[in-house]
Amino acid sequence: MSAPALRITTDPLSDIDADVLVLGVARGDDGPTLLAPAGAFSELQGMLGQLGVTGAADEYRRLPAVDGLAVPVALIGVGPEVRRDSLRRAAGAAARQSAGIQRLALFLPVDDAEQAEAVLEAAGSGAYAYLAYKTGSADTKRPPEEIVLHVSGPLEITGIAERATATCEAMHAVRNLVNEPASDLYPATFVERARSLARELPITFEELDETALADGGYGGILGVGSGSARPPRLLVARYTPGNARQHLALVGKGITFDSGGLSLKPPASMPTMKYDMTGAATALAVLLAAARQRLDVQITAWLCLAENMPSGTAIRPGDVLHMWNGTTVEVTNTDAEGRLVLADGLASAAAERPDLLVDVATLTGAARVAMGDRTTAVMGDDEAVQAVLAAASRADEPMWPMPLPPELRSVLDSDVADIANAKPGHTAGGMLVAGHFLRGFVGTAGGDGPGARTGWAHLDIAGPAFNSGSPYGGVGRGPTGVAVRTLVALAAELATA
Repeated sequence: MSAPALRITTDPLSDIDADVLVLGVARGDDGPTLLAPAGAFSELQGMLGQLGVTGAADEYRRLPAVDGLAVPVALIGVGPEVRRDSLRRAAGAAARQSAGIQRLALFLPVDDAEQAEAVLEAAGSGAYAYLAYKTGSADTKRPPEEIVLHVSGPLEITGIAERATATCEAMHAVRNLVNEPASDLYPATFVERARSLARELPITFEELDETALADGGYGGILGVGSGSARPPRLLVARYTPGNARQHLALVGKGITFDSGGLSLKPPASMPTMKYDMTGAATALAVLLAAARQRLDVQITAWLCLAENMPSGTAIRPGDVLHMWNGTTVEVTNTDAEGRLVLADGLASAAAERPDLLVDVATLTGAARVAMGDRTTAVMGDDEAVQAVLAAASRADEPMWPMPLPPELRSVLDSDVADIANAKPGHTAGGMLVAGHFLRGFVGTAGGDGPGARTGWAHLDIAGPAFNSGSPYGGVGRGPTGVAVRTLVALAAELATA
């Protein structure tokens, strides 16, 4: 599903050309308040109570045409506080609930260009539906094809629609990749999708197939993919503008389906395991967004692609893998496979000494237990973690710093190898233990050896990457595109550093 066309205009609402106009309603102690210009809408303000409109977040109500306007009106609740994040949520919810129309107009009380971009971006992101495998007519499920945001007052709107479009297209790309069945999206076809998405963009690719992975010593990616009839891949995508002063390396976990391998998952845990490549999809999408905006920052995305399947050729508990950087890893749990593919990607990415190294992965169920379904855990070196959290704040994405307590490192001690990938039966601090494993492959921040000069941050998106509950804001059921906005904001910050 392609992203909608996004526009922003200062034209008055009387000149509107759309199928529906959406207006915001705030929820207050004295009742709902219509967030729209006075005059033509004064009568509507007096009717809110009679219509049962409260202004609660995500509340959506379609109305007939209002006097003075040629199009029907819809109302979207903003909640009790009118802030950038609440306006963003309202715009996403309005677009998500406006299926079946082609052109959507939106008026919300934005105060500056930053708020306007957030609102337009959220509306574009909310206008998503995955219909590739639906048969018959799906017209009533199709999201708007065009969204225009009307703003009033002195506001510099140049570039807003272009930036919002780039981020919106990146989030749609992630969702499309995650939604595609694992029977059709596997390591080799993921590479094909990546090349297709990057067509006409200044991006170069280096693809390592199973032979090149073996020659290069990528034992983690090879080991995880050894049980599948569809071999693994490492895809390195590079965006290298001439004026770049900073280098951001992104490493994404790309397990196109995770059965658990010989440490087989229970059946109830498998239906959504095609989503285990969300990290790789996110890294790719951020690089695409940066290239579309021509940001002056070098970005390299390391996409670690494998299918984790049980078979006679699969790795076994007790096997020892030789990783790209020479570290030996005892495999004690084949379902702790994400950290194995990431280790190869992180070590090889760190060897290029980027200014900032970030990995993103649906890594541990423990992260979801600890953080819930909407908050991303961030671990790593302090400076890098703070840079990610600052970007998350600008992007209105909930993220939270987590520690790497030194005493947990001993959980991964092995009697036969340098390190184990897990400890059977150990459940305390599972996402932190995984963070310790990854830390061993990034070098020392500011050190003389291979490693990230500024530092490394690890994003465990296992909970917020897939929404299995009720829709909210611009997020429907299924893949959410989490962390795309944050990492695009981080790239934009590095471009001006």
